[in-house]
Amino acid sequence: MVDLGAGLATLGIAIGAGIAVLGGAIGTAMAQSAIGAAAIGVIAERPEEAGKLLIWLVIPETLVIFGFVIAIMLVLKVGG
Repeated sequence: MVDLGAGLATLGIAIGAGIAVLGGAIGTAMAQSAIGAAAIGVIAERPEEAGKLLIWLVIPETLVIFGFVIAIMLVLKVGG
C-alpha cells in the first residue's frame, strides 16, 4: 500500500522540477527574441560583428541549463 503523503510529496517534487525547466525556457525565449531581433539589425549593417553577437545570443541559454540542474537536484532530492 502506498502512503498518500509520500505520493503527494513526489507529485510536488515533479511539479517543482517542471516549473524550474519551464521557467528557464520561457525566460530564455523572451531574452533571445529581443537579442535576436537586435542582432539581425546590427548584422545587416555590420556583418563583421556576427561572431560577437552570436555570443550574446547564446548567453541566455544558461537559464535553461540552470533550470535543468535545479530540476535534477529536486528529483534526486539533493540537499534535503
